[in-house]
Formats: sequence, structure tokens, C-alpha cells
Amino acid sequence: MRVIVVGAGVVGTMHAWQAVQRGHEVVQIEREAEARGASLRNFGQIWVSGRAGGEELDTALRARELWEEIGTRVPGLGFRPNGSLTPVRGDLELAVAEAAVAREDAAARGYKLLLPSEARALNPALRGEFTAALYCERDAAVEPRTAQLALRAELLKSPLYRFLPGREVRDVIGENAVRDDHGDVHHGDVVVLCTGAWLGGLVRELAGPDLPVRRVRLQMMQTDPLGEPLTTSVADADSFRYYPAYKSDALDELNAGQPQAETAARNAMQLLMVQRADGGLTIGDTHEYEHPFAFDTVEGPYDHLVEVVESFLGRPLPKIRRRWAGVYAQCTDTTRVVHRQQVRDGVWLVTGPGGRGMTCSPAIAETTANTLGW
Repeated sequence: MRVIVVGAGVVGTMHAWQAVQRGHEVVQIEREAEARGASLRNFGQIWVSGRAGGEELDTALRARELWEEIGTRVPGLGFRPNGSLTPVRGDLELAVAEAAVAREDAAARGYKLLLPSEARALNPALRGEFTAALYCERDAAVEPRTAQLALRAELLKSPLYRFLPGREVRDVIGENAVRDDHGDVHHGDVVVLCTGAWLGGLVRELAGPDLPVRRVRLQMMQTDPLGEPLTTSVADADSFRYYPAYKSDALDELNAGQPQAETAARNAMQLLMVQRADGGLTIGDTHEYEHPFAFDTVEGPYDHLVEVVESFLGRPLPKIRRRWAGVYAQCTDTTRVVHRQQVRDGVWLVTGPGGRGMTCSPAIAETTANTLGW
């Protein structure tokens, strides 16, 4: 079988990986020299802790297994099973953490509620004051800026794989073939469009104007090296408000009795923080849903994040090295893991994982491969 994969972000690259591992020939086409979208502009988190029970959690857990398997073969992914800690303060936040630990699927996530001393034994960089911390053992991390490059370097070792950068697919020709902006036609047995947040042009023509996927904009930042290990990923209690795993009566009471800070509420924020391989911290994020998106980044959310992080670390942050905005595609029905649609005979569109993309991409690709009988 010959598979044409359009898009070289993490979802597209994982589809290419699945096809090659199953013995199929792959041509992967990318309009940029390298993917530059949400696949790079994220935390690199394999984030199990907040996923909704059922399909979403099952997908994240399977993806976590696949990331670890691939990571043993491709050390350049930077896979590490670092887990996560969410420090909580006060009775209302503590009650939400306790409700999470009481879930039927808590053991599958590796949830534990830790005393401050236990949390600091696990992550000594957390010197600030907090009441307790929710630990999720199954969370992990990779290096988002280099993961696709490392995967591609491994794929290029196979004679089955060919990468064509700097080519934008303009047309689908008949069944199972595409034409790029160089005028070249690429024939295959199946075409998989993994175009990320690029939802106009050819995608709109094929899927129609009512594609149930929206674009979401975010802001993030990265610091200079911290100077010490941050041994786990770190979240704050605003992540309880954002992720579906934490829905409970206790969360309703938190929202009623302790409203989110104005800046955080206005920008649909949570704190997520991961240490990079160079020692710097990736910190975010905001969520903007209404079009047209702003073209600039604003300082208020960054100021809020710095305040929250410094309160957990009990020390000033290193200098901010870079700030950025990114856009990802999310199903409008946010309970759906991904939008997978046959848009023409032999042509499939796979998009809309939202903030799950980095976490779930290996399992999303595996499901596509199984569905299409690769």
C-alpha cells in the first residue's frame, strides 16, 4: 500500500510512522520547510491527568504507551515519565483534588493526594506554600520543538519513506491522488490530510463549510534555565476548571466560593509548566475562541503566570527568553477526541484534537490505521 500523508505536524508524522511500521510506502508532503504550527508551540506534555473518563482517557493512556515505546527507539524525542503535581491551597481546592482521587479511574491515571512534604520530596523546586498536591504518575513529556525532527530522522532511515517539504497540496485528483503547487501529482492507495489548523482552501472545499472544527489561539512563554531540576510537570487549580476529569460538586463549590482571578477568567487560563531539556521552563497558557484573533500578544496573562509560578517555586523566575502565540484546531464538540472524516473516496481528513494533539497523536494515528485496514 502507498499512503500519502499531507501535513508534517505531530498528527501527520505519527500517521506516517504507523504506516511505515506496518510495511507501507509513505509520501509525506508539508507546505513549510518544516511544520511550524501547534505541534511545536506546545508544552510537550503527554497529559493524562485531566482527560475525560472513557474514550478520551483510553486514548491518552494508549498514546502514553506508544510514546514510551517510540521513545525507546528514538531517544531524540526526549521522552521522560516525569508525572505531574498540581499544588492546591485551601479547603475548596483541596476538595476538588480529593474528588479526583475518589474517581473510579483514579488508579489508571496514577492519582495520589500528597502532603506538602511528600510533594517537595518528589519535586524539591516547589518551595512555596500550599495545602496539598494532586500527583498524576502517568503524565509524561517530550521535547516539542524537536520531536517531529527526531521522528522524521528515524523515518528517513527507511526506504519506504519520502518527505517532500515546501509543497502545498492544492487539489485532490480523482481517487487517492493529490496535486501540489509545483504541479506534481502524487498517487497512492489512500490520502490522509493532517493539516492542523489550516481549515480553509482545499480542506473547506473537500469537507464543506460546516466542518465541526474551530480554531483556538493561545499564548505561552519559555524562560532561561531554572538552574535546578523541576522533576515533574506542574499545574495549578485553574486546570481543575479547564479539564473535564475534575468536574464534580466540589468544582462547582470552588467556582462559586473562589472565582477565578479576573485576568485568568478573561483569558480562559490555566497554569501548565514543564522543564525543557536545556533547563528552561515552558509556561502557559491562554485560550481565545472568538474570531478574528488578535494579531499581538498581551502582557497581562504573562504577568499572571509569573505570579502563580513564583508563588509555587518560592523564588523569582529566570529571565523570559521567548514568548509566542499559537493556533490549534479543536472539535466544536469538545467531548470528541478528533474529527476523522472521509471527504472523498480514498481521502480522509484527520483534524481537531485541540489541546490533546501532542498527547494523543500516536493513538489517533493507530486508530486511523486500524480503521482503514493498513
